Amino acid sequence: MGATVVVGGQWGDEGKGKIVDYLASRADVVIRYQGGNNAGHTVVVRGEEHRMHLVPSGIFYGKTSVIGNGVVLDPGVLTREMAYLESRGISLEPLRISECAHLIFPYHLRQDALEEEQKGAARIGTTRLGVGPCYQDKSARIGIRVIDLLDDEAFPELLRRNLDLKNSLLRRVYGDPGYSDEDYREMLAKYREYGRRMAPHVTDTVPLIEQAVRGGGNVLFEGAQGTMLDLDHGTYPYVTSSHPVAGGACIGAGVGPTLIDRVVGVVKAYTTRVGDGPFPTELLDETGAAIRERGHEYGTTTGRPRRVGWLDLVVVEVARRTSGLGALALTRLDTLAGLERVRVCVAYRHKGRRLEAFPHSLKVLAECEPVYEELPGWPELSPRVRRWEDLPEEARGYVRAVEELSGVPVGLVSVGRDRVETVELADVFAPRSASCADGAARL
Repeated sequence: MGATVVVGGQWGDEGKGKIVDYLASRADVVIRYQGGNNAGHTVVVRGEEHRMHLVPSGIFYGKTSVIGNGVVLDPGVLTREMAYLESRGISLEPLRISECAHLIFPYHLRQDALEEEQKGAARIGTTRLGVGPCYQDKSARIGIRVIDLLDDEAFPELLRRNLDLKNSLLRRVYGDPGYSDEDYREMLAKYREYGRRMAPHVTDTVPLIEQAVRGGGNVLFEGAQGTMLDLDHGTYPYVTSSHPVAGGACIGAGVGPTLIDRVVGVVKAYTTRVGDGPFPTELLDETGAAIRERGHEYGTTTGRPRRVGWLDLVVVEVARRTSGLGALALTRLDTLAGLERVRVCVAYRHKGRRLEAFPHSLKVLAECEPVYEELPGWPELSPRVRRWEDLPEEARGYVRAVEELSGVPVGLVSVGRDRVETVELADVFAPRSASCADGAARL
Protein backbone atom coordinates (compact mmCIF):
# COMPACT_ATOMS: atom_id res chain seq x y z
CA MET A 1 0.00 0.00 0.00
CA GLY A 2 2.69 2.53 0.94
CA ALA A 3 1.56 6.14 1.25
CA THR A 4 -1.84 6.87 -0.28
CA VAL A 5 -3.64 10.21 -0.34
CA VAL A 6 -7.44 10.30 -0.56
CA VAL A 7 -8.81 13.58 -1.92
CA GLY A 8 -12.25 14.92 -2.76
CA GLY A 9 -12.70 15.36 -6.49
CA GLN A 10 -15.55 17.89 -6.37
CA TRP A 11 -16.81 20.52 -3.88
CA GLY A 12 -16.58 18.23 -0.86
CA ASP A 13 -19.19 15.88 0.61
CA GLU A 14 -18.13 13.18 -1.86
CA GLY A 15 -18.13 10.38 0.68
CA LYS A 16 -14.46 10.50 1.66
CA GLY A 17 -15.30 9.42 5.20
CA LYS A 18 -16.77 6.14 4.04
CA ILE A 19 -13.97 5.46 1.54
CA VAL A 20 -11.24 6.21 4.08
CA ASP A 21 -13.06 4.05 6.60
CA TYR A 22 -13.27 1.22 4.05
CA LEU A 23 -9.57 1.47 3.25
CA ALA A 24 -8.42 1.99 6.84
CA SER A 25 -8.64 -1.72 7.61
CA ARG A 26 -5.49 -2.14 5.49
CA ALA A 27 -3.71 0.90 6.87
CA ASP A 28 -1.31 1.19 9.79
CA VAL A 29 -1.65 4.95 10.13
CA VAL A 30 -4.46 7.29 9.05
CA ILE A 31 -3.73 11.03 8.95
CA ARG A 32 -6.01 14.06 8.63
CA TYR A 33 -3.86 16.74 7.02
CA GLN A 34 -5.88 19.99 6.68
CA GLY A 35 -9.10 21.83 7.39
CA GLY A 36 -11.02 21.94 10.64
CA ASN A 37 -14.40 21.03 12.00
CA ASN A 38 -15.98 22.91 9.09
CA ALA A 39 -15.74 19.54 7.35
CA GLY A 40 -17.55 16.48 8.56
CA HIS A 41 -17.84 12.89 7.49
CA THR A 42 -20.39 10.26 8.32
CA VAL A 43 -19.28 6.67 8.85
CA VAL A 44 -21.79 3.82 9.15
CA VAL A 45 -20.45 0.80 11.04
CA ARG A 46 -22.68 -2.24 11.49
CA GLY A 47 -25.72 -0.06 10.95
CA GLU A 48 -24.66 2.59 13.49
CA GLU A 49 -24.01 6.08 12.14
CA HIS A 50 -21.04 8.04 13.47
CA ARG A 51 -20.59 11.71 12.54
CA MET A 52 -17.03 12.91 12.98
CA HIS A 53 -15.35 16.24 12.22
CA LEU A 54 -11.76 15.94 13.41
CA VAL A 55 -10.78 12.44 14.54
CA PRO A 56 -9.64 10.33 11.54
CA SER A 57 -11.71 7.33 10.50
CA GLY A 58 -8.91 4.93 11.39
CA ILE A 59 -9.89 5.22 15.04
CA PHE A 60 -12.78 2.79 14.42
CA TYR A 61 -10.25 0.11 13.47
CA GLY A 62 -7.88 0.84 16.32
CA LYS A 63 -5.30 2.22 13.85
CA THR A 64 -2.92 5.04 14.69
CA SER A 65 -5.00 8.12 13.90
CA VAL A 66 -3.15 11.40 13.46
CA ILE A 67 -4.44 14.97 13.44
CA GLY A 68 -1.69 16.68 11.46
CA ASN A 69 -0.05 20.06 11.80
CA GLY A 70 -2.10 21.46 8.88
CA VAL A 71 -5.38 21.07 10.76
CA VAL A 72 -6.89 23.99 12.67
CA LEU A 73 -8.31 22.51 15.80
CA ASP A 74 -11.30 23.52 17.89
CA PRO A 75 -10.44 21.76 21.17
CA GLY A 76 -14.04 21.90 22.36
CA VAL A 77 -15.18 19.94 19.32
CA LEU A 78 -12.27 17.52 19.60
CA THR A 79 -12.82 16.73 23.27
CA ARG A 80 -16.52 16.14 22.60
CA GLU A 81 -15.62 13.70 19.85
CA MET A 82 -13.19 11.99 22.19
CA ALA A 83 -15.90 11.61 24.83
CA TYR A 84 -18.34 10.30 22.22
CA LEU A 85 -15.87 7.65 21.02
CA GLU A 86 -15.16 6.51 24.56
CA SER A 87 -18.89 6.25 25.26
CA ARG A 88 -19.12 3.84 22.31
CA GLY A 89 -16.29 1.71 23.66
CA ILE A 90 -13.78 2.92 21.07
CA SER A 91 -10.26 3.29 22.44
CA LEU A 92 -8.50 6.65 22.14
CA GLU A 93 -5.08 5.11 22.70
CA PRO A 94 -4.20 5.29 18.96
CA LEU A 95 -5.04 9.02 18.72
CA ARG A 96 -2.11 11.37 18.05
CA ILE A 97 -2.40 15.16 17.86
CA SER A 98 0.28 17.32 16.28
CA GLU A 99 1.80 19.77 18.71
CA CYS A 100 2.06 22.22 15.80
CA ALA A 101 -1.65 22.27 14.91
CA HIS A 102 -3.21 25.70 15.41
CA LEU A 103 -6.13 26.24 17.77
CA ILE A 104 -9.51 27.84 17.12
CA PHE A 105 -10.76 30.20 19.85
CA PRO A 106 -14.16 31.83 20.43
CA TYR A 107 -12.88 35.08 18.93
CA HIS A 108 -12.32 33.26 15.64
CA LEU A 109 -15.98 32.23 15.51
CA ARG A 110 -17.12 35.76 16.34
CA GLN A 111 -14.83 37.27 13.70
CA ASP A 112 -16.04 34.72 11.13
CA ALA A 113 -19.69 35.61 11.68
CA LEU A 114 -19.10 39.38 11.68
CA GLU A 115 -17.06 39.23 8.47
CA GLU A 116 -19.81 37.28 6.71
CA GLU A 117 -22.50 39.71 7.89
CA GLN A 118 -20.49 42.72 6.75
CA LYS A 119 -20.08 41.25 3.24
CA GLY A 120 -23.84 41.04 2.79
CA ALA A 121 -24.73 39.74 -0.66
CA ALA A 122 -21.02 39.15 -1.37
CA ARG A 123 -20.70 36.66 1.49
CA ILE A 124 -18.72 33.48 0.91
CA GLY A 125 -21.12 31.16 2.70
CA THR A 126 -18.70 29.95 5.36
CA THR A 127 -19.72 27.59 8.15
CA ARG A 128 -18.93 30.39 10.65
CA LEU A 129 -16.90 27.96 12.76
CA GLY A 130 -13.80 30.14 12.90
CA VAL A 131 -11.69 28.13 10.49
CA GLY A 132 -10.87 30.96 8.09
CA PRO A 133 -9.92 33.49 10.80
CA CYS A 134 -7.76 30.85 12.49
CA TYR A 135 -5.85 30.30 9.25
CA GLN A 136 -5.58 34.10 8.93
CA ASP A 137 -3.93 34.28 12.35
CA LYS A 138 -1.61 31.45 11.39
CA SER A 139 -0.45 33.37 8.31
CA ALA A 140 -0.20 36.60 10.34
CA ARG A 141 2.04 34.73 12.82
CA ILE A 142 -0.15 35.38 15.83
CA GLY A 143 -1.72 31.93 15.98
CA ILE A 144 -1.66 29.78 19.11
CA ARG A 145 -0.63 26.15 18.64
CA VAL A 146 -1.30 23.04 20.69
CA ILE A 147 2.24 23.15 22.04
CA ASP A 148 1.62 26.71 23.25
CA LEU A 149 -1.57 25.62 25.02
CA LEU A 150 0.43 23.08 27.01
CA ASP A 151 2.95 25.72 28.15
CA ASP A 152 1.57 26.94 31.50
CA GLU A 153 3.75 30.07 31.44
CA ALA A 154 3.45 31.12 27.81
CA PHE A 155 -0.21 30.37 27.11
CA PRO A 156 -1.81 33.01 29.42
CA GLU A 157 0.37 35.73 27.87
CA LEU A 158 -0.38 34.62 24.30
CA LEU A 159 -4.11 34.50 24.97
CA ARG A 160 -4.05 37.94 26.60
CA ARG A 161 -2.12 39.38 23.65
CA ASN A 162 -4.55 37.93 21.13
CA LEU A 163 -7.64 39.10 23.00
CA ASP A 164 -6.22 42.62 23.06
CA LEU A 165 -5.59 42.44 19.31
CA LYS A 166 -9.03 41.01 18.59
CA ASN A 167 -10.76 43.55 20.84
CA SER A 168 -9.19 46.32 18.81
CA LEU A 169 -10.45 44.73 15.59
CA LEU A 170 -13.91 43.86 16.89
CA ARG A 171 -14.56 47.26 18.44
CA ARG A 172 -13.11 49.53 15.78
CA VAL A 173 -14.17 47.68 12.66
CA TYR A 174 -17.35 45.85 13.65
CA GLY A 175 -18.66 47.84 16.58
CA ASP A 176 -18.63 44.67 18.69
CA PRO A 177 -18.06 44.97 22.47
CA GLY A 178 -15.25 42.43 22.40
CA TYR A 179 -14.01 40.45 25.40
CA SER A 180 -13.78 41.49 29.06
CA ASP A 181 -11.27 40.46 31.70
CA GLU A 182 -13.81 37.98 33.01
CA ASP A 183 -14.15 36.51 29.51
CA TYR A 184 -10.37 36.14 29.43
CA ARG A 185 -10.28 34.26 32.74
CA GLU A 186 -13.11 31.94 31.69
CA MET A 187 -11.47 31.24 28.34
CA LEU A 188 -8.11 30.62 29.99
CA ALA A 189 -9.60 28.11 32.44
CA LYS A 190 -11.63 26.32 29.77
CA TYR A 191 -8.71 25.96 27.36
CA ARG A 192 -6.38 24.77 30.10
CA GLU A 193 -8.90 22.00 30.78
CA TYR A 194 -8.96 21.16 27.07
CA GLY A 195 -5.18 21.02 27.16
CA ARG A 196 -5.17 18.56 30.04
CA ARG A 197 -7.62 16.34 28.16
CA MET A 198 -5.57 16.42 24.97
CA ALA A 199 -2.09 16.25 26.49
CA PRO A 200 -1.66 12.44 26.57
CA HIS A 201 -2.17 12.35 22.80
CA VAL A 202 0.00 15.33 21.81
CA THR A 203 3.32 14.68 20.08
CA ASP A 204 5.56 15.70 17.20
CA THR A 205 3.71 13.71 14.55
CA VAL A 206 6.14 14.29 11.66
CA PRO A 207 8.76 11.71 12.75
CA LEU A 208 5.98 9.25 13.52
CA ILE A 209 4.57 9.56 9.99
CA GLU A 210 7.98 9.40 8.30
CA GLN A 211 8.95 6.31 10.28
CA ALA A 212 5.71 4.59 9.24
CA VAL A 213 6.23 5.42 5.56
CA ARG A 214 9.94 4.60 5.38
CA GLY A 215 9.39 1.46 7.44
CA GLY A 216 7.10 0.05 4.76
CA GLY A 217 3.88 0.74 6.64
CA ASN A 218 0.56 1.44 4.98
CA VAL A 219 -0.17 5.11 5.51
CA LEU A 220 -3.43 6.77 4.49
CA PHE A 221 -3.77 10.55 4.24
CA GLU A 222 -7.31 11.97 4.29
CA GLY A 223 -8.17 15.48 3.26
CA ALA A 224 -11.21 17.52 4.17
CA GLN A 225 -13.48 19.36 1.69
CA GLY A 226 -12.75 18.89 -2.02
CA THR A 227 -10.59 20.07 -4.88
CA MET A 228 -12.92 22.88 -5.96
CA LEU A 229 -12.64 24.40 -2.48
CA ASP A 230 -8.84 24.55 -2.63
CA LEU A 231 -7.50 28.01 -1.84
CA ASP A 232 -5.43 28.15 -5.05
CA HIS A 233 -7.19 25.79 -7.46
CA GLY A 234 -10.85 26.07 -6.48
CA THR A 235 -13.65 28.48 -7.36
CA TYR A 236 -12.02 31.44 -5.60
CA PRO A 237 -13.22 33.25 -3.51
CA TYR A 238 -15.82 30.55 -2.74
CA VAL A 239 -13.17 28.30 -1.28
CA THR A 240 -11.82 27.09 2.03
CA SER A 241 -8.66 28.47 3.67
CA SER A 242 -6.40 25.47 3.10
CA HIS A 243 -5.34 22.97 0.44
CA PRO A 244 -7.48 19.84 0.08
CA VAL A 245 -5.52 18.75 -3.03
CA ALA A 246 -2.93 15.99 -2.69
CA GLY A 247 -0.07 18.46 -2.34
CA GLY A 248 -1.70 19.66 0.87
CA ALA A 249 -0.87 16.31 2.45
CA CYS A 250 2.85 17.02 2.18
CA ILE A 251 2.54 20.37 3.96
CA GLY A 252 -0.22 19.42 6.38
CA ALA A 253 1.42 16.20 7.53
CA GLY A 254 5.08 17.05 7.05
CA VAL A 255 6.10 14.47 4.44
CA GLY A 256 8.13 14.98 1.29
CA PRO A 257 6.34 14.50 -2.06
CA THR A 258 8.71 11.68 -3.03
CA LEU A 259 7.20 9.56 -0.25
CA ILE A 260 3.65 9.65 -1.72
CA ASP A 261 2.91 6.54 -3.78
CA ARG A 262 -0.58 7.15 -5.12
CA VAL A 263 -3.66 9.37 -5.00
CA VAL A 264 -7.28 8.21 -4.96
CA GLY A 265 -9.97 10.72 -5.89
CA VAL A 266 -13.40 10.32 -4.33
CA VAL A 267 -16.13 11.41 -6.75
CA LYS A 268 -19.87 11.28 -6.18
CA ALA A 269 -21.97 9.85 -9.03
CA TYR A 270 -23.57 13.29 -9.19
CA THR A 271 -22.36 16.67 -7.92
CA THR A 272 -23.23 18.62 -4.79
CA ARG A 273 -22.18 21.95 -3.41
CA VAL A 274 -22.78 23.86 -0.17
CA GLY A 275 -22.68 27.65 -0.07
CA ASP A 276 -22.62 30.27 -2.77
CA GLY A 277 -20.89 30.41 -6.13
CA PRO A 278 -21.52 29.28 -9.74
CA PHE A 279 -22.59 25.66 -10.26
CA PRO A 280 -23.03 24.84 -13.99
CA THR A 281 -24.82 21.48 -13.65
CA GLU A 282 -27.11 22.49 -10.76
CA LEU A 283 -30.58 20.98 -10.91
CA LEU A 284 -33.30 23.35 -9.70
CA ASP A 285 -36.13 20.99 -10.56
CA GLU A 286 -37.91 17.93 -9.22
CA THR A 287 -35.04 15.65 -10.23
CA GLY A 288 -32.59 17.67 -8.14
CA ALA A 289 -34.95 17.68 -5.18
CA ALA A 290 -35.47 13.92 -5.47
CA ILE A 291 -31.73 13.23 -5.57
CA ARG A 292 -31.24 15.49 -2.53
CA GLU A 293 -33.84 13.64 -0.47
CA ARG A 294 -32.81 10.18 -1.59
CA GLY A 295 -29.15 10.93 -0.95
CA HIS A 296 -29.79 12.71 2.38
CA GLU A 297 -27.88 15.66 0.98
CA TYR A 298 -27.73 17.85 4.06
CA GLY A 299 -24.48 19.07 5.56
CA THR A 300 -22.92 16.96 8.33
CA THR A 301 -21.56 20.13 9.92
CA THR A 302 -24.24 22.74 9.19
CA GLY A 303 -27.36 20.74 8.33
CA ARG A 304 -27.83 23.01 5.32
CA PRO A 305 -29.41 21.44 2.22
CA ARG A 306 -26.77 20.82 -0.42
CA ARG A 307 -27.19 22.08 -3.95
CA VAL A 308 -27.46 19.13 -6.36
CA GLY A 309 -26.48 18.67 -10.00
CA TRP A 310 -25.40 16.08 -12.55
CA LEU A 311 -21.87 14.69 -12.49
CA ASP A 312 -19.47 17.32 -13.86
CA LEU A 313 -16.34 15.79 -15.39
CA VAL A 314 -14.90 19.23 -16.18
CA VAL A 315 -14.63 19.61 -12.40
CA VAL A 316 -13.18 16.11 -11.99
CA GLU A 317 -10.52 17.00 -14.58
CA VAL A 318 -9.31 19.78 -12.26
CA ALA A 319 -8.85 17.15 -9.53
CA ARG A 320 -7.09 14.80 -11.95
CA ARG A 321 -4.55 17.46 -12.92
CA THR A 322 -3.93 19.10 -9.57
CA SER A 323 -3.67 15.88 -7.52
CA GLY A 324 -2.41 13.39 -10.12
CA LEU A 325 -5.29 10.98 -9.57
CA GLY A 326 -4.41 7.34 -10.15
CA ALA A 327 -7.85 5.94 -9.36
CA LEU A 328 -11.40 7.03 -8.60
CA ALA A 329 -13.71 5.88 -5.86
CA LEU A 330 -17.20 6.46 -7.27
CA THR A 331 -19.76 6.93 -4.51
CA ARG A 332 -23.56 7.15 -4.24
CA LEU A 333 -24.25 5.07 -7.34
CA ASP A 334 -27.30 3.77 -5.48
CA THR A 335 -28.74 7.28 -5.10
CA LEU A 336 -29.26 7.63 -8.86
CA ALA A 337 -30.98 4.24 -9.13
CA GLY A 338 -34.52 4.39 -10.48
CA LEU A 339 -33.98 7.36 -12.80
CA GLU A 340 -34.95 6.71 -16.42
CA ARG A 341 -31.99 8.69 -17.81
CA VAL A 342 -28.88 10.18 -16.24
CA ARG A 343 -26.55 12.85 -17.54
CA VAL A 344 -22.82 13.52 -17.38
CA CYS A 345 -21.32 16.93 -18.15
CA VAL A 346 -18.32 16.55 -20.48
CA ALA A 347 -17.68 20.21 -21.39
CA TYR A 348 -19.11 23.72 -21.08
CA ARG A 349 -20.48 26.07 -23.70
CA HIS A 350 -19.80 29.78 -23.27
CA LYS A 351 -21.29 32.23 -25.74
CA GLY A 352 -21.27 29.61 -28.46
CA ARG A 353 -17.73 28.39 -27.74
CA ARG A 354 -17.05 24.94 -26.32
CA LEU A 355 -14.80 24.90 -23.26
CA GLU A 356 -13.00 21.70 -22.32
CA ALA A 357 -11.08 23.25 -19.42
CA PHE A 358 -12.58 24.72 -16.27
CA PRO A 359 -12.65 28.55 -16.45
CA HIS A 360 -11.19 30.38 -13.46
CA SER A 361 -13.22 33.51 -14.08
CA LEU A 362 -16.36 33.25 -11.97
CA LYS A 363 -18.10 35.59 -14.39
CA VAL A 364 -17.39 33.22 -17.27
CA LEU A 365 -18.28 30.18 -15.16
CA ALA A 366 -21.63 31.68 -14.21
CA GLU A 367 -22.38 32.16 -17.93
CA CYS A 368 -21.44 28.61 -18.91
CA GLU A 369 -23.96 26.00 -20.00
CA PRO A 370 -23.15 22.32 -19.48
CA VAL A 371 -22.62 20.02 -22.46
CA TYR A 372 -24.13 16.66 -21.54
CA GLU A 373 -23.88 13.07 -22.58
CA GLU A 374 -27.02 11.15 -21.68
CA LEU A 375 -26.99 7.56 -20.48
CA PRO A 376 -29.70 5.04 -19.55
CA GLY A 377 -30.59 4.79 -15.88
CA TRP A 378 -30.58 1.59 -13.84
CA PRO A 379 -32.91 -0.18 -11.43
CA GLU A 380 -32.55 -0.24 -7.65
CA LEU A 381 -29.24 -1.60 -6.35
CA SER A 382 -29.13 -4.20 -3.64
CA PRO A 383 -26.81 -3.14 -0.79
CA ARG A 384 -25.64 -6.77 -0.78
CA VAL A 385 -23.96 -6.34 -4.17
CA ARG A 386 -20.21 -6.95 -3.81
CA ARG A 387 -19.21 -8.07 -7.31
CA TRP A 388 -18.94 -6.07 -10.49
CA GLU A 389 -20.93 -8.60 -12.48
CA ASP A 390 -23.86 -8.32 -10.05
CA LEU A 391 -24.40 -4.64 -10.84
CA PRO A 392 -27.12 -3.89 -13.43
CA GLU A 393 -25.77 -3.59 -16.96
CA GLU A 394 -26.78 0.08 -17.14
CA ALA A 395 -24.94 0.87 -13.89
CA ARG A 396 -21.82 -0.83 -15.24
CA GLY A 397 -22.18 1.22 -18.40
CA TYR A 398 -22.28 4.39 -16.31
CA VAL A 399 -19.09 3.43 -14.47
CA ARG A 400 -17.34 2.59 -17.74
CA ALA A 401 -18.43 5.94 -19.18
CA VAL A 402 -17.00 7.79 -16.17
CA GLU A 403 -13.68 5.94 -16.64
CA GLU A 404 -13.53 6.64 -20.36
CA LEU A 405 -14.58 10.27 -20.19
CA SER A 406 -12.42 11.18 -17.16
CA GLY A 407 -9.37 9.18 -18.19
CA VAL A 408 -9.07 7.78 -14.67
CA PRO A 409 -9.88 4.16 -13.80
CA VAL A 410 -12.54 3.46 -11.19
CA GLY A 411 -11.21 1.25 -8.41
CA LEU A 412 -14.11 1.35 -5.96
CA VAL A 413 -17.86 1.77 -6.35
CA SER A 414 -20.04 2.56 -3.33
CA VAL A 415 -23.56 1.10 -3.45
CA GLY A 416 -24.65 2.08 0.08
CA ARG A 417 -23.65 4.02 3.18
CA ASP A 418 -22.19 1.17 5.23
CA ARG A 419 -18.48 0.42 4.84
CA VAL A 420 -19.21 -3.09 3.50
CA GLU A 421 -21.57 -1.82 0.79
CA THR A 422 -18.71 -1.40 -1.63
CA VAL A 423 -17.71 -3.06 -4.90
CA GLU A 424 -13.94 -3.29 -5.35
CA LEU A 425 -13.00 -3.41 -9.03
CA ALA A 426 -9.26 -3.42 -8.53
CA ASP A 427 -6.77 -3.12 -5.69
CA VAL A 428 -6.04 0.60 -5.42
CA PHE A 429 -3.14 -0.27 -3.12
CA ALA A 430 -1.47 -2.67 -5.54
CA PRO A 431 2.10 -1.86 -6.68
CA ARG A 432 2.30 0.38 -9.70
CA SER A 433 3.13 -2.58 -11.95
CA ALA A 434 -0.25 -4.10 -11.05
CA SER A 435 -2.13 -0.83 -10.71
CA CYS A 436 -5.79 -0.03 -10.54
CA ALA A 437 -5.66 0.92 -14.21
CA ASP A 438 -4.66 -2.64 -15.09
CA GLY A 439 -7.47 -4.01 -12.97
CA ALA A 440 -10.04 -1.69 -14.45
CA ALA A 441 -8.95 -2.56 -17.96
CA ARG A 442 -9.90 -6.17 -17.34
CA LEU A 443 -13.56 -5.29 -16.69
